[in-house]
Amino acid sequence: MPQAREVAIIGGGPAGSICAERLSRSGFATTLYDEHLAWEKPCGGGLTQKALAAFPFLLAGAQPKKPVNDVELIASDGARARFHLDSPIVIFARTVLNGLLLDRAAAAGCDVIRGRVTRLETEGERARLETAGGWREADFVVIAAGARNSLLPCAQNLPPEDLELTLGYYIPAEENLLKVKFVKGLEGYLWSFPRLGHLSVGICASMHKHGSRQLRALLDAFVKDERLDMRGAQLYSHVLPSPRRETLCRRQVVGHNWALAGDAAAWVDPVTGEGIYYAMRSGEILAEALIANAPEEYPARVQAAFRHELEQAAKLSQFFYHGKFLGGTVTSRMIAFARHSATFRQMLADVFAGSQSYRTLKTRLWSQLGITLVETAGSLLRPAANAPAEAEA
Repeated sequence: MPQAREVAIIGGGPAGSICAERLSRSGFATTLYDEHLAWEKPCGGGLTQKALAAFPFLLAGAQPKKPVNDVELIASDGARARFHLDSPIVIFARTVLNGLLLDRAAAAGCDVIRGRVTRLETEGERARLETAGGWREADFVVIAAGARNSLLPCAQNLPPEDLELTLGYYIPAEENLLKVKFVKGLEGYLWSFPRLGHLSVGICASMHKHGSRQLRALLDAFVKDERLDMRGAQLYSHVLPSPRRETLCRRQVVGHNWALAGDAAAWVDPVTGEGIYYAMRSGEILAEALIANAPEEYPARVQAAFRHELEQAAKLSQFFYHGKFLGGTVTSRMIAFARHSATFRQMLADVFAGSQSYRTLKTRLWSQLGITLVETAGSLLRPAANAPAEAEA
């Protein structure tokens, strides 16, 4: 087929912006459409070291960002465990991050248009898009407009089983500790992400299994338990992908003149909810496939880069949220081990940094289980051994 030289991109988030920048730098005529442009998408906004290593320009710029080195995990019963990250998670406000990526796309030569695409036709040789300015055509269209949009050709919208609902508050406060809380029976978690000038405090959970009323009650209880001052707080809500393994394996993400990227393709970690890295990588990989005049290779390139990792995460997700280990829930045992075992804390730090692959996580867990149990037992017995001496003193 002739190489696509004129590309339309729907969506100005990380996936669309990175794709637009890469294509524009390679001489493609690119036009990006987004009705909001840089906006505050409801999410934590954390970038792991895996993301920062892949896109080092994120740290090089002067844009405001907050590095966070300390994490606290909270169990249903209130037990807490902290650990330190040798390499920090860097947290951006999404307005700042999206603005940075859009500016880079525009500087590379992309025509960035603030406007909504209302219809998309992909049946012909060229794609046709309807905007407020009328119908336009392109050799290829990239759909990066989120998990729920009406423009998906061929690929059906994600069902509730592949989505998660998020609710949260932006709270004016200063904090340096990233918190994650697990609640028994909740297929998801609560979080408090410190940003510059405010906290992003929220909850995410399976849309198929939990309703907004239940999540709002859990969120408000979390805010109360953490004694957060709600004066000036702003409520937000959003729907994000949380794909099942079969969805990741079978979802059609490319056609003869179109492709999906980022949340639209459901490239999100089903355990942690991390999506920014996968959005940026998918946009980059799609651009590389188009530059090579091989858009049909896009799924295979994604598979080699990260899809297998997401499939492993989807497989692990059900056990992580609903499984039992040594007589307790997986999350409660995880936090107990983190309280008492330095070896286990280091493994968690590697998971948060993105350096620990899901493909080797099970092997590492079992290989370190012995020392984890020894360290946990030693930590628990130490106070009892010291008690008589303290009493005599």
